[in-house]
Amino acid sequence: MTLVLTPSDIARIVQRVGLPDLLRRLVETLEADYLRWAEFDKTPRVATHSPDGVIELMPIADASLYSFKYVNGHPKNHRLGLPTVMAFGVLADVATGAPTLLSELTLTTAMRTAATSVMVAKQLARPDSRVMALIGNGAQSEFQALAFHHLLGIRELRLFDIDPAATARLVRHLQATPGLTLTVCASAAEAARGADIVTTATADKSNATILTPDMVRPGMHINGVGGDCPGKTELHRGVLEMARVVVEYEPQSRIEGDVQQMPADFPVTEFWRVLAGQAPGRESPGQVTVFDSVGFALEDFSALRLLRDLAAQLGLGAPLELIPQLADPKDLFGELKLSGQLRAA
Repeated sequence: MTLVLTPSDIARIVQRVGLPDLLRRLVETLEADYLRWAEFDKTPRVATHSPDGVIELMPIADASLYSFKYVNGHPKNHRLGLPTVMAFGVLADVATGAPTLLSELTLTTAMRTAATSVMVAKQLARPDSRVMALIGNGAQSEFQALAFHHLLGIRELRLFDIDPAATARLVRHLQATPGLTLTVCASAAEAARGADIVTTATADKSNATILTPDMVRPGMHINGVGGDCPGKTELHRGVLEMARVVVEYEPQSRIEGDVQQMPADFPVTEFWRVLAGQAPGRESPGQVTVFDSVGFALEDFSALRLLRDLAAQLGLGAPLELIPQLADPKDLFGELKLSGQLRAA
């Protein structure tokens, strides 16, 4: 049997564990898996692009577990009452190929993306960072905001979105959060002013220029979340030229990240090397750092592992007969139970 976790199950996990603790456990699981980088069979995700969006498959495996995520990105979906991003994932046993877990990953992707942002910022942002600009206040924004508040000590959020309703929703959700000040700004430049960390999380499928060099100050850490497919960027190339740039998986980031704008020899560092101590993170208080985040399959692998374990602890999820339960594993045709019909014919 395959265990199935629905969006309701994920909500119950969050309610029972608590969002701050769940995000913390996600960071810990991500760090543990990134430190095992060499153990994974890795590949860039497979993408199918259309004028309206993209559909992607994201596979990865170690010696014991295989996982993949199906995920889309369709910025106009809100007009149809659908999320911009929808996802589900599978965890399977490498030894047998049997799928052991089928889980929603729409909610989970938002949480694992926020946890990944914090994991990297722990290595790249200045330890005294307390103010973050959040440019792009869509579906990802609350998760980024709360992850940085609870796990990295951010006390003030400077908010901007071209859609005032998105910012109003974010304020409505977070205004009662103890120890967090929300400042609504009239432009991206105003939001970035005075920020220690700038998180860009916009959804438009275009080569946008959300952050320009004149908006960057010494010591700033930039968490670029929204540029995540070919032809979709958020950072002016001048921002990249003035910064130390860290990526998840270079072969994928060169195609999909903000560094797609740069020549092939533009220097980037894969994050696992920073975490393992093989490459420096922040080298000085005044250095500008960029995490060119596109999302990588290892992060979904980590999230699925954690969900599986939490579901078992909390007694959540339901079994699904996704694979035929055969009395004789070699008798697949018999599962159709057609013998009587064949005799009648």
